[in-house]
Amino acid sequence: MLNQIDEISGIGLHLDMVLRKVQDAYLRKFKELDIELTIEQWVILYRIYQLGEDVSQSDIVKSNFRNRATTSRVIGGLERKGWITKTRFDGDLKRFKLELTAEGRAIILQIEPHADILRKKAIEGLDTFEFDTFLKVLDRIGENYEE
Repeated sequence: MLNQIDEISGIGLHLDMVLRKVQDAYLRKFKELDIELTIEQWVILYRIYQLGEDVSQSDIVKSNFRNRATTSRVIGGLERKGWITKTRFDGDLKRFKLELTAEGRAIILQIEPHADILRKKAIEGLDTFEFDTFLKVLDRIGENYEE
């Protein structure tokens, strides 16, 4: 058991290092495109785009793996940039409806082809079996930490 513990002692550091490399690649691309955007803003902006017209702020919170306060702060920043609007749903005063503005759609259209290239770069040199195994391993690690 001790040998196994020695082998996995740096797993958190290793996962963090890989995540930072991925995030840095995206941030460099945003800068190259002259778009002032954080990773969190991109994730939420793109998620609004993916979920379509009837997406609510609570939908984003549920699918974003961030807490409500952080998500609300990021949404506020996107709204101040003029990339999304935040209104109430008709007849529902409890939920906020999020929609991309024309400028927000333009940002998505500008970044999406580059994001697609970055996603493909992540799996370069992996065959289908290796990638499927990788996803299963990540899922298992995540499940191991669920309460």
